Amino acid sequence: MTRTPTHLQPRAAATAISRRTGLLLGAAALATLAATAVGGRPARASDLVLRYGHMNSPTSIHGLQAQWLAEAIAKKTGGAIEVEVYPSSQLGKLQELAEAVSTGTIALSHNTAGGIGALYEPFAALDTPYLYRDVDHLMKVMDIDSPVMKKLNEGLIAKAGVRVLYAYYFGTRNLTANAAYLKPADLAGVKIRAIPFPIYTTAVEGLGAVPVPVDWSEVPTALATGVVSGQENPVNVVLDNKLYDVQSHMMLTGHISSGEVVVMNEEVWESLTDAQRQALAEAAAEVRKRATETVLAKEADDLEQLRRHGMTIVGPEQGLDKAAFKASVKALVARNFGEKYGALYKEIEAIR
Repeated sequence: MTRTPTHLQPRAAATAISRRTGLLLGAAALATLAATAVGGRPARASDLVLRYGHMNSPTSIHGLQAQWLAEAIAKKTGGAIEVEVYPSSQLGKLQELAEAVSTGTIALSHNTAGGIGALYEPFAALDTPYLYRDVDHLMKVMDIDSPVMKKLNEGLIAKAGVRVLYAYYFGTRNLTANAAYLKPADLAGVKIRAIPFPIYTTAVEGLGAVPVPVDWSEVPTALATGVVSGQENPVNVVLDNKLYDVQSHMMLTGHISSGEVVVMNEEVWESLTDAQRQALAEAAAEVRKRATETVLAKEADDLEQLRRHGMTIVGPEQGLDKAAFKASVKALVARNFGEKYGALYKEIEAIR
């Protein structure tokens, strides 16, 4: 269920298990929970309540997929595990949410690969600009069982106590602003909002602009007040957040194709029975597929809706020099991350 609390504290009846556990107990004791088979008892209050915090609106695809996960987990565990979803940055900003899963303040969240990179740096490489051949390549790399993701997941667990449950297709990032910018030189001196992590500030700088780190919760205000002149996001995010009200142009730079990463506190995972882990894994696989297919199916229509809302879409037909943007960004990525992530980039390239 989606929660809209008046405060950010756990409900009064809930109790934290340890520093790293984002799980909250209801009436049943942990020993009873551990001994309970998934779906093995008649309907009753949930044995385990997990808090899921994220930054997106509840009606966005990214908010909906969190709700889908909550529903799938409840169904597959016979109600033994309940997931409470707190959208719209109620439980923290982007980096705070990543850290909250690590410390156990919350059990679940979704974040960008760069945001997860704040916990385990190599993870940020997954959101490198112009890295993937296409969406199919991206999703093969981001599959929980791919050799790249397995290695990164092991490192994330060891370093931060955080486990990847799944990653779904978030979309492909494009630049928005209040004028048409056709090549990197056009963006000289223009302030563009960047996700406040190095891989994204590099992307914006590579496009030719001045990157200004701004948390997502503050972006609409930053655009409306002129703190920044533009931002970059997939079409679904621009549409859902009505950024067409404060941005007149979208440049189809397509500079980052990315997966959104759903993560869980490792001690919570370890506290579950084998049957409960299997139930969560099955729920994760179903939601990953559903969310990815939904984003892909809506991309073309979302772009048309932006046009209907008055946004000017600027692509190659309108003079956009995507090759120049790509060359500029890739050159800066090579300087900033080539040595650090070069071996990982080769492993990603090898996935077919």
